[in-house]
Amino acid sequence: MGTTPIPDLAARSKAASRQVATASTEQKNDALLAAADLLEARSGELVEANALDVDSAEANGIASGLVDRLRLTPERVSAMAGGLRQVAALADPVGEVLDGWRRPNGLAISRVRVPLGVVAIIYESRPNVTSDAAGLCLKSGNAAFLRGSGSAINSNLAIASVLREAVGKAGLPPDAVIVVDDVSHEAATEFMQQRDFVDVLIPRGGPNLIRSILENATVPYVIDGDGNCHVYLDATADPDMARSIVVNAKTQRPSVCNAAESLVVHSAVASEMLPELADAMPEVDLVGDARARALVPRMGVAEDSDFSTEYLDLKLSVKVVDDLDEAIEHVNATSSGHSEAIVTSSFDAAERFTREVDAAAVLVNASTRFVDGEEFGFGAEIGISTQKLHARGPMGLTQLTTAKYVVRGEGQVRG
Repeated sequence: MGTTPIPDLAARSKAASRQVATASTEQKNDALLAAADLLEARSGELVEANALDVDSAEANGIASGLVDRLRLTPERVSAMAGGLRQVAALADPVGEVLDGWRRPNGLAISRVRVPLGVVAIIYESRPNVTSDAAGLCLKSGNAAFLRGSGSAINSNLAIASVLREAVGKAGLPPDAVIVVDDVSHEAATEFMQQRDFVDVLIPRGGPNLIRSILENATVPYVIDGDGNCHVYLDATADPDMARSIVVNAKTQRPSVCNAAESLVVHSAVASEMLPELADAMPEVDLVGDARARALVPRMGVAEDSDFSTEYLDLKLSVKVVDDLDEAIEHVNATSSGHSEAIVTSSFDAAERFTREVDAAAVLVNASTRFVDGEEFGFGAEIGISTQKLHARGPMGLTQLTTAKYVVRGEGQVRG
């Protein structure tokens, strides 16, 4: 059986988006709850389809960690269903009046939140993204146009089939959820270039995928970028707080984008704090500048590139600085614009750091691991944007919308 041409799928998604945009909150929630129930009811079928992908990945020598990300279990299917129920419980952003005013000529102007339209998402490995992304798109009134990796094609198509059935049962067009069945490299590029149909593209994946987006996409996109996150220990940092935050930010889950990758320490506290931190994280491979290495004998040499690297592993670069100016300069020079933290007892230092550091999120006396849609109270997220236009930081339901101006008059004409 052949694959469906990308432009045909994109056109169907665009047509569906117009109906989903005007759906009631009740109708969208009905679709989400029906999808959650069907996922659990069809759990066995989904796990069976996923086994084909897992077997293929193992036969091709894919690393065990990547195979685990690919694998579905009944528990993971239940978690997907729970995610859809969680999204159904969230407030509907569509139709919210953001602000309004009346002009001297009597025109009443308001700004209203509306869906983006067709949200295209290209992602790697994890089949749960199919359900998560579709749920967020649907609740925010958008059509989900999805392209997963070839390694998960059987899983993604099976999940999408269940979601499409649930959407249809709620009286909405099944094409509100479409998964591309062509997993070729050429199809991925074509997916990124559907200007007539796609309103925004969101990539979920590693550096190679992001590079491909930057080189090939002709539709608007929001980059879910790298997380080279820093923690800066200021001269007035409380030692116990500093240790707790750094250990959590680095080791609690090192393979995610909001984990700390670089530690910056004021020289006034470095001799006290760095040895203690090294002892508190014996499993972490430390690389640092000459001043840091002099304080921690086991620390390796940091190359210039280390300070800009997202390791996604138990590795941490370390730099000693003499003042807040140098810390801010280093962070801004090496940051990926994701999340940056300061540990300090100084109000003035905290204010300067939050004002002058250029990142999607800046934290004072808290772990970078909190930069997450659920932790921010958004309920769920589709990614974390490191861009500055349209969306920045965790992208929840409201970030999957835009605004339109509604102008009400009584016959006014412009002179």
